[in-house]
Amino acid sequence: MTDDSRLTDPVTAASALPRASAVVVRTRSGLEPLARALLKIARQRNLVVLIANDAELAMRLGADGVHLSESRSREARHWRARFPRLTITCAAHSARALLGAQADAVFLSNVFATQSHPGRAALSPVRASLMARQARLPVYALGGIDARNAVRLSGFRGIAAIAALRP
Repeated sequence: MTDDSRLTDPVTAASALPRASAVVVRTRSGLEPLARALLKIARQRNLVVLIANDAELAMRLGADGVHLSESRSREARHWRARFPRLTITCAAHSARALLGAQADAVFLSNVFATQSHPGRAALSPVRASLMARQARLPVYALGGIDARNAVRLSGFRGIAAIAALRP
């Protein structure tokens, strides 16, 4: 996931990702130029690109999908009906949000303490893993994950990271 303050060079970070990884493009300004730069790398490296909260931009640029914040996750049905080819993911920060998700996949956070949300209590790896195993759709772990603590997770389709990807 790109992050304006914690991942200052997302293009270099995306260039280092393993093939078939995904990039969620999030930024407070300049979403389209960043998305275009990441899509160029994605095509060379077989990466999936999801645009945060802008399905119309995702379609226009030929991105693979859209990632909705938890507060916008209820829009998933609307965007699926309008743009059926897009993969739709959303954020979830609770069991309730996870169970109510209408997306193709969910990013569950924050699993561990994270600088992205310093005041938010972590779910814990045990609770988050249980939630992932009980979900009816693919769940990706997010929040404070690094090479040392990722091994404590189970039941997830994969992991997502921000700071762990810094070049």
